[in-house]
Amino acid sequence: MTQNSSGSEIERLIQLLARLPGLGPRSARRAALHLIKNREKLLAPLATALAAAHENVTICSACGNVDTTDPCTLCKDPRRDPSIICVVEEVGDLWALERSAALNGLYHVIGGTLSAIEGIRPEDLNISKLIERAASGEVKEIVLAVNATVDGHTTAHYITERLKDCNVSVSRLAHGVPVGGELDYLDEGTLIAAMKSRRPF
Repeated sequence: MTQNSSGSEIERLIQLLARLPGLGPRSARRAALHLIKNREKLLAPLATALAAAHENVTICSACGNVDTTDPCTLCKDPRRDPSIICVVEEVGDLWALERSAALNGLYHVIGGTLSAIEGIRPEDLNISKLIERAASGEVKEIVLAVNATVDGHTTAHYITERLKDCNVSVSRLAHGVPVGGELDYLDEGTLIAAMKSRRPF
């Protein structure tokens, strides 16, 4: 069996690893070889964990988070303030804010940003569900924690327009978030400062 064989399990593993963010073909080959060399310590447990995730992990119907329960653990937590909803682009951004412990409210993952170039329209994102939650009467503030990019600003403006009739205040992250910066790469101190310094949008 050769590595270049299209039916090779090794080649299949490399091709799948290469689809992961940050891994190109060369990095995928190195990762695959490392896994194979450490079959018992890494490959077998990884295969088991992936199978369990495939079987048990689901998308929260309320906020868009990933968890093993629906609604997710965060949405069901009675200690959280349901009057504040923090809007993020992706689940990774939610996790980044959770690591910082900067917010004790709820979250809403919209699944990306509006983009004319990529053809991403409002109906392609989880925005309508956000408007429903905002109009429920329980929510008092929407925190727009989208990335400080052109598409992020466009998305924030669109959401703000949609929220005008919902009787909620809309704020955004402030100090510490650089233009072009992505939440998942920021340190916890920066995220805490940005959350505490949020201002009306």
